Amino acid sequence: MAGPPIHELHFAQEPSVDEVPGPQSRKLLEKQVDVDSSAVAYPDNIPLAFAEGKGATLKDADGNVYLDFFAGIGVYNVGHANPYVNDAVHEQIDKLTHAVDFPTQPRMDLIDKLDEIAPDGLAGNNRVVFGGPTGSDAVEASIKLAKYNTGGSGLLAFRNSYHGATSGAMSITSNKKFKKPYAPLLPDVVHAPFPYPFQEDRDPEASVERALEEVRAIVEEPYGGLSDPAGIFVEPIQGEGGVVVPPEGFLSGLRDIADENDLPLMFDEIQVGLGRTGEWWGCDHFDVSPDIMTSAKALGGNGQPLSGTMYREDLDTWGPGDHAGTYRGHVPAMVGGLRAIEYIQDHDLLDHATEVGEYIRGRLRDAGDGDPGLGEVRGKGLFVGAEFVDEHGEPDDDRVEAIQKYCYEHGVLVWTAGQYSNVLRLLPPLVLTQEQAEVGTEIIADAIEATADGHA
Repeated sequence: MAGPPIHELHFAQEPSVDEVPGPQSRKLLEKQVDVDSSAVAYPDNIPLAFAEGKGATLKDADGNVYLDFFAGIGVYNVGHANPYVNDAVHEQIDKLTHAVDFPTQPRMDLIDKLDEIAPDGLAGNNRVVFGGPTGSDAVEASIKLAKYNTGGSGLLAFRNSYHGATSGAMSITSNKKFKKPYAPLLPDVVHAPFPYPFQEDRDPEASVERALEEVRAIVEEPYGGLSDPAGIFVEPIQGEGGVVVPPEGFLSGLRDIADENDLPLMFDEIQVGLGRTGEWWGCDHFDVSPDIMTSAKALGGNGQPLSGTMYREDLDTWGPGDHAGTYRGHVPAMVGGLRAIEYIQDHDLLDHATEVGEYIRGRLRDAGDGDPGLGEVRGKGLFVGAEFVDEHGEPDDDRVEAIQKYCYEHGVLVWTAGQYSNVLRLLPPLVLTQEQAEVGTEIIADAIEATADGHA
């Protein structure tokens, strides 16, 4: 079997915290304020400084041990410092680290492995272009590829979406506050509604119907607003938007509209891919395949930066150098990605993520029983969202902030999401054990109870 079993990967099965933040964390946080960029964001929410990671656990600069239900925003799918990944990466670093796009055995092996786990419509019928260190690079490649093949310029994306921070990726991201300082971006982008039954009328079928009607109107009607469509860009499950799982029929409806109008359909699998949801790809839950699919985050295996764009072979029309990037030849990251996929396969982590994720969602629903503030618990696999509202049914971001604080003070790292920051988002490594899931979710349940009145 590839590497040790998951229960051997961690510092501990439960957290161990004393003073949070401790003196060393405070010292490093103060130093960061003095010398680092004002764009730094995460320590504003969780004021800690980390020193080591193992499996689904992190140790801070003061020796406190935390259960990591965040995983670097879904980067560490096989856990921190997984030895099966790290040993191979260390060996590769001593041989060759950078090869631009010259062929190497790790590059060929990773492409073959990605084909092996590709969605049905792409398996055996794809090409892969690797990119730079962020998911935004893969999104930029997908935009260029769609334009190159269609000759169009217009892009259709969705409200509540997030695709990245570079200009093209930011253009199809829907967050107006995020984009405003950098406008104008790409000129011809239209955002359609993404079906979100909880924030609508709780009718999934009607939500899908309304969204698809709007998409079809944008693409097909003479006054639809998109002058020359080049493609449709969507997250199969929205991540930053609040772990929003579209009802059945939405992605298949997009597939139909794209086919009928000769448009490529791009699925952004950067956050939900590579096993996060209990399937290799988020779209696998809906039996719908894209023409173009982006990947990053967990693709580098152990936190190494690598992005990739997989697309149908007939779209491989561009010539040498038509898309480029210095770090498209990051060989250790390719070794890391291959080893991570092998570890997931050999340890049945897709089924494990499904089972543990169902447990977590069930326990959170129990914790919210009788608590009108916990509006909905949703997700797939180890991609979990819990949306909170106040007594008027309005988004309650204050409570989610209080829950997050309670959790890290008691040794569990959780994050937030949603356009109003009122969704508790959990993305633990797929190697999270059942015991860790029970211990960690119990702390989250305690946080929900402790903040039910007055956001204590």
